[in-house]
Amino acid sequence: MNASFFLLGLAVGSFLNVCADRLPRRQSLIRPPSHCDVCQHRLCPLDLIPLLSYLYLKGKCRYCGAPISYRMPVVEAATGITFVVLWSRLGFSVELPLAMLFACLFIIIIVIDIEHHLIFNRVIYPAIGLAFLLPLLSANYEITSAVLGGVTGAGILFILVLIFPAGIGMGDVKLAALVGLLIGFPEIFIALFVASLVGGVVAVGLLLFKVKGRKDAVPFAPFLIAGFTVAVLYYNEILGFLVNVV
Repeated sequence: MNASFFLLGLAVGSFLNVCADRLPRRQSLIRPPSHCDVCQHRLCPLDLIPLLSYLYLKGKCRYCGAPISYRMPVVEAATGITFVVLWSRLGFSVELPLAMLFACLFIIIIVIDIEHHLIFNRVIYPAIGLAFLLPLLSANYEITSAVLGGVTGAGILFILVLIFPAGIGMGDVKLAALVGLLIGFPEIFIALFVASLVGGVVAVGLLLFKVKGRKDAVPFAPFLIAGFTVAVLYYNEILGFLVNVV
């Protein structure tokens, strides 16, 4: 079963790459068919096999030899692994397809934020709307905790926007609201704490290795989603550690 979910994730990851490519360009996700961005040659089915085509073609277009972004196999593999992890934790449950859907939305948000420093409303608003429907879809969803988490997450990030407008954007505020809605209160504090900690460490590392300058923006969405993931998996352990330290 793990293999089946991994293969499903590879296929879905291939579509997520299409979304990450076309959403910033405001292009249709369906038309035109998949093609090389350099030579515009339409790709054949053998060029579109997730992960394997990239390896077989050695990361280059079959028709013009232009390099294919390494992001393609990374997203496909990451989606496959994510689906396997979700299946292993949730099994066949109502929560599984919901978790897979939100994971896909998070992957799209991460990729676009890294490449364009943008979080699109046409991605984040439907995700927030879906989060408000979760009480109808899952008995484990507490609406009061969710709303309080969403308000807290958005509120804290909005304050940071006022203080550091060059470092945090309104897209991050909306993403924090979504994370809060999904994880609830007080778990949102752990997610924000982990996001700030990891983001700060990575930012310092990028400065030390001169990958980024002091005025260069560092996308926050990957860290916020990483904080969400850590809080979901290890909330009790982190809370216990913080209580013992304090």
